[in-house]
Amino acid sequence: MYQISDRLAFMALNTYKTIGSVAPTEEDATIAKASSRALASYVQDKTTDPTIKIVLDEGATETVTIPASAFRLLVDILAQMALGNAVTLIPVHAELTTQEAADILNVSRPYLVDLLESGEIPFRKVGTRRRVRYQDLMDYKNRIDAQRMQTLSELAAQAIELNMGYE
Repeated sequence: MYQISDRLAFMALNTYKTIGSVAPTEEDATIAKASSRALASYVQDKTTDPTIKIVLDEGATETVTIPASAFRLLVDILAQMALGNAVTLIPVHAELTTQEAADILNVSRPYLVDLLESGEIPFRKVGTRRRVRYQDLMDYKNRIDAQRMQTLSELAAQAIELNMGYE
């Protein structure tokens, strides 16, 4: 049985309801650091779904069983918040605006639109607006990341072959 403060439960619920980013305050980061450390040791037990006991400031308690995968996600969110990183939850089936998609890829919106129009990333139009499925965006990102790593490996092999001091 794990205990989680009402403040953290509220933060986790707020994060779940929205697709926007949640940037932690200094106080949030401190609480997240302690919480993630306390909960991390329980992530190893993959055989059962954890049961968490929520204790409110007034002393009321409630016991909640959550899926093990959601528990691991909670620990990951807390670990990122502890580092001061903003956290964004996006459902895999979500459709993104071109600006949201561009922000995820860290490119300009016009560049993203060029990728969409060239067929690199599938999209659909809603009226005059383009919408990109999150999963399609991640498929594209994984594909180009793999291509970049392949190119980097080839360049490193060439540098070694040419005795350029990379060994």
